Amino acid sequence: MTGPGRQRDATSAVAEPGAAWAEYLAAARQLDGVRRGAAAAAGEQARSAEAAREELTVVRTGLASQQDRLRELGVPAISLVPSPPELTEAARSMAGGPAAVLAALRAARGRAEAADAALAARRRLRPGSWPARARNLLVYGPFALLVPLIQLAVYAATGVGPATVAALICGLPMPAVAFVAGWIGIGRLFRVAPSERLDRTVRFGALVCLVPAVLATAGLLLALLAG
Repeated sequence: MTGPGRQRDATSAVAEPGAAWAEYLAAARQLDGVRRGAAAAAGEQARSAEAAREELTVVRTGLASQQDRLRELGVPAISLVPSPPELTEAARSMAGGPAAVLAALRAARGRAEAADAALAARRRLRPGSWPARARNLLVYGPFALLVPLIQLAVYAATGVGPATVAALICGLPMPAVAFVAGWIGIGRLFRVAPSERLDRTVRFGALVCLVPAVLATAGLLLALLAG
């Protein structure tokens, strides 16, 4: 074969290896893209799985502490265990892989933190969660004021006389009685965990019980002397 036919054969022979090489390069680029995409997906799943494990640790710790506080408030233990429908719904929400698990754990953590805030707000309204002195004052105070108020009422009703003197003498040991009654009352009204010690603020309680009695006694003595 000569002339144009031979030239076409030579051109085809040269073009075929070039086209094959171009197809090879395109396939190699496509495979590299697939490999990179798979590697990125695997890396993202690994990061999601690691983040989910960390989130699970935080959620477990928070829930354990929350359960202890709820038990202290008298919530039955059975109410703190998820029901079968709740477990089924939780499993369904995490069926999409590590990313779905991480999203579910973050949602659970948000709900747990909201519950913690609600518990904290409730505890602030309970005297048992107040500072020890403010809490104990609710018990020591009424006992400390009871006898002085009776003494002043007797004086206001009878004036200077035997009844006032008798009330004054009977009131002398009453601060000690008020302190003991307050000490017992604090133990009955406020409960703490078995591992903790109830702070009865002994010195503060003694001062609270003593001051009203001293003031009332001083006032009555002055009234008796002036009378």
